[in-house]
Amino acid sequence: MIDSRSVRQAALLAALIAAPGLQAAEVAGVRIDDAVKVGGSDLVLNGAGLRSKLFIKVYVGALYVGQKAGTPAAIYDSPAPRRMLMRMLRDMDAETLHGALDEGLRNNLTPAELAAMQGPAGQLGALMKGIGKVREGDAVAIDFTADGVSVSLNNQVRGAVPGADFARALLRVWLGDKPADASLKKALLGN
Repeated sequence: MIDSRSVRQAALLAALIAAPGLQAAEVAGVRIDDAVKVGGSDLVLNGAGLRSKLFIKVYVGALYVGQKAGTPAAIYDSPAPRRMLMRMLRDMDAETLHGALDEGLRNNLTPAELAAMQGPAGQLGALMKGIGKVREGDAVAIDFTADGVSVSLNNQVRGAVPGADFARALLRVWLGDKPADASLKKALLGN
């Protein structure tokens, strides 16, 4: 016999299943969480997409922010922590991963800005090389704060690079005028 409690439970379950934003996203077969915690801050998924190069799937990228934003400037200028998560879809050596980040900086900074970021960029390079090879399925997270950036591999912090200016500059790799992947940029901005 169906009682009112069973009806209420079924209605609640149906509402939870149908509610937008309560289910995780999926990109290229990779499950993306709707929210993460960075330090003491709760971040929400701003957008996620596929990074490919010459038709090769490289990683699924997900951008987490304190408050959703549709423009790069709003994300650069946010005082809240931000996280760029890269779930690797193929093995990659540290030199290649660092080279891609370095190329993104060169493509999105003026020569004067690039010169000012030479020290932090070198620190990031050493940090990435220290990580070594990343494998398919690994998660590389770059957390951006007012203090700079920190890099984690599979939820283990591997190092940090100080400097809020460097954090803003590094975000341009994905969100700048010449991003690593224009379709990924669009997806990270929630479009």
